[in-house]
Amino acid sequence: MSSDQAAVAQVTPVQLAVVESIAPHMRHNPYDSYETLRDAGPFVPGPHETQLVTRHAEAQTILLDPRWSHAEEPELLHGDSDVELPGSFLWMEPPDHTRLRGLVGKAFTARTITGLRDRAEQLVSDLLDGVLAAGEVDLLEALAYPVPLTLICELLGVPAEAHEHVRQMSAGIARGLDPDLLLSPQELAARTAAVHEFTEFFGDLVEQRRRAPRADLITALVQAEEAGVRLTHTELIGTLLILVVAGHETSVNLIGNGALALIRNPGEFARLREHPDLAGAAVDEVLRYDPPVHLTTRTARAEIMVAGRTFTPGDAVIVLLGSANRDPAAFPEPTVFDIGRYGPGRRTERHLSFGLGLHYCLGAPLARLEMREVLHAFALRVGNLTLLEEPPYRPNVVVRGMSELRVRVEGK
Repeated sequence: MSSDQAAVAQVTPVQLAVVESIAPHMRHNPYDSYETLRDAGPFVPGPHETQLVTRHAEAQTILLDPRWSHAEEPELLHGDSDVELPGSFLWMEPPDHTRLRGLVGKAFTARTITGLRDRAEQLVSDLLDGVLAAGEVDLLEALAYPVPLTLICELLGVPAEAHEHVRQMSAGIARGLDPDLLLSPQELAARTAAVHEFTEFFGDLVEQRRRAPRADLITALVQAEEAGVRLTHTELIGTLLILVVAGHETSVNLIGNGALALIRNPGEFARLREHPDLAGAAVDEVLRYDPPVHLTTRTARAEIMVAGRTFTPGDAVIVLLGSANRDPAAFPEPTVFDIGRYGPGRRTERHLSFGLGLHYCLGAPLARLEMREVLHAFALRVGNLTLLEEPPYRPNVVVRGMSELRVRVEGK
C-alpha cells in the first residue's frame, strides 16, 4: 500500500463528514454528512482548531448566550485575506452592536416592511404571469432573483437601471463570505473587485442622499441618529452591504429551496393548494428543512461550559445551522418536509435559520414576506411544478443555493 493509500485508509467516517459538510462539491446534499456529525456528538473538531456544533440544543444555547462573540468571524474565515469586507453591526458586539443596530432599526422598521406587502404581492403576481406564459423556465431567473432583488433595491432607493449591477456585486461578495481556504485565487480577486465596486457605487448614492434626501432606506440610514450619534461612512457602507447581500442572496436561495421542496414533495404541494392559509407556516418549514444560510461562528469571551464541555476565552465554534435544524432530538421526523409543522395547534421547536439572541436576523420580516407571497401565489395559481433536470448548485458554503432550477410550470 502506498503512503497516499494509507493516508486515505486512515480517514474516519467522521473526518470525511467534516470535510464533506463544507465541501463545495457536496452542496447538493450536506445533510447526510450532518447526520454523521450529529451521531458523533454535539461537538466535532473542525478546521482552524474550531469545534463544529452539530445539534440543536447546544447550538441554541450558544447563540442565545451573549458571552459568545460574533465579532471574530472575519478573522476566522478570512484571516489571510488582503481585503477587508466593510464592517457592520453583524460582526460587532455591545456597545457598538447595540448602537448601530438601534440606528439601523430606526430606518428598517416593521412598518416599513408591512408597507411593502402590496408591492410584493403585485411583483410576484406579475412575474408569475410571465412564468405561466412561458411554461418552461429557470425559476431562479424568472422569479427567485427578481423578487428580493427588486424589493431590496426599491427599498434602498437604487435606480432600476442599476439593479443588475447590484446583483453582480452581491454575487461576488456572497461567494466571498465563504472561508478563504475554499476560494480560488480568481474568486478572491472577484471578491476584492466586488467590494471596491460596492463601496464606490453605494458611496456615491449615500452622498447623493446627503445632498438631496428622498423617501428611501439609504436616506433614512443617513439621517438615523441616536443620542446625537450617526453612522460613520464606513459603518453605513458596511450596513448597506449586509442589507443587500442578506436581503437578496439569502432570499433568492430561500425561494428556490422552497420551490424545490414542493416539487419533491407533491403531497405537501397539494396540501398547500388546498389550504393556502398554510403559506406562512410553510415559510418556517422551508427555513428549517433547507435553509439558505448553513453556518455561523462564535468565539468564547469567558470560560463557558456547554453540555459538559468547557470552552476557554478565544475558543471558536462553527455552528452548523443546517445540521441543528435536522436534529431528531428537536424535530420529530426531521427529514420529512411538513408544511404544517409550524401551523396552528402545533408546538414545534424554533429553527435557527435566522439565528437567535443579539444577532437575530434584522431582515427576517422581509424574507418571510417575500417567501410567503411566493408560496401563497403558488397555492392559488399553480397546478403543477415539474423538475426538468436535477439542479446544479453553486459552490457557496455559507450562503447555499442552486445556480439553476429548470422547471415546467402549469396553471390551475
